[in-house]
Formats: sequence, C-alpha cells, structure tokens
Amino acid sequence: MTKSGYMSAFSKRYGEDLDLPEEVMIFDTTLRDGEQTPGVSFTPEQKLRIAGQLEELRVDVIEAGFPVVSEGEKKSAERITEAGLEPEICLLSRCSDEDIESAIDCNPDSIHVFIATSNIHLNEKLDISKEEALKRAKKSVEKVKNRGIKTEFSAEDATRTNIDYLRKIYKAVEEAGADRTNIPDTVGVAIPAAMNNLTKEIKKEVDIPISVHCHDDFGLANSN
Repeated sequence: MTKSGYMSAFSKRYGEDLDLPEEVMIFDTTLRDGEQTPGVSFTPEQKLRIAGQLEELRVDVIEAGFPVVSEGEKKSAERITEAGLEPEICLLSRCSDEDIESAIDCNPDSIHVFIATSNIHLNEKLDISKEEALKRAKKSVEKVKNRGIKTEFSAEDATRTNIDYLRKIYKAVEEAGADRTNIPDTVGVAIPAAMNNLTKEIKKEVDIPISVHCHDDFGLANSN
C-alpha cells in the first residue's frame, strides 16, 4: 500500500481527517534504549561508529546514552558529544541532581529528563506521591534550563497514567521551560487509537513540540 493509501485507510478506520505535520523530527535512541535489548552491549568505539551512521541517515537527534549508569557509559557519551556530529546530541537523566550533573559534565546539546507518573510506578517503584513527582519534574527542568541546555521531558509509563494528572505534569514542565515533551508507551500496551487520542489530549495542553516513544512488547510500536 502506498503512503497516501495507508493514511486514507487510517483516516477511515478512526473516522477523521489526519492533520499531519509538514515535518517530522526523528529522535533516535539506539545508543541508549537500544542497548537495553537482551544480549546487546556496545563498546565506546561501536557507539561512536553507530552515531556516525545515524548522522549519515540524517536523524535530527541522537540520544547518546545515560551517563550516570557507569563510567564507561559516561565516557562513551563524552566521545560522541566531542565528535562534532551534525545531529543534536541528547543525554538521558532521571529527575535527580546526580543524574543531571553527570549528563551536564558531558556537554550535550540537550538533556532528556524523565520521571514515572503512573500509579503503579509511583507506588511500587519510586514510593512517592504525585505531588512529589510533579515537584521533581519541574525542579529538574528548571535546573537544566538554568544551565543553558535544551530540555525534553518524559512522563514514564504515560500510557498507564491518569489523563488529568498527565495533563497537569506536562503543562507544569512547559511552564518550567521544557523545550519538548515526550509521551512514552513504556510497556507497549497502547493501541493506535489510544495513542492517537492521548497525543491529541496532550496537544490541547502544551504548545511545545510533542514526541512519542513507543515500545514493541506487543508488536505495536510502528503502528503507534
């Protein structure tokens, strides 16, 4: 099926005309999330080589790593940020001072901060309240922006998060200075209709660009 044919079929399936953007930015996370694939482990040399290939593919943003994880991860990130590549080089950080400082040390173009927002993650993984998560999210975005670095914010497990709370936290980080927001389907449970509706709801709340990060646990990533 051609692209136009596929989009026409999609529109009929969901009963609407799609308002597609003129330009879509590609945020590639092979070097960070891709390395979490079972059995996959990159050397610093391999990471730098892959980053060069991603540049040739003309991706817009390369998420080069998660520096706080280990010294090796941090050194790999530093090599990529120092390589003079054309794409924006982004590093991942939890909403914690230690993570943010570790990422800043690597001199990236941007930092991608995240915190879990679903009830199950807040209660069972972080053991914090919604209010505390919101406070940490705003503080982290402000910290990165105060250092003059572009910031993207993710609400981890967004697709299992209460929609009213999700609206609230995305609006708060926009007001704190975030340059982009990200909607992750952390456990890959969303279907295309749900992802479509969720993204439209967040678009009503924020004016900054929205990105999506779809996992493939149930084979739905490309569809979403």
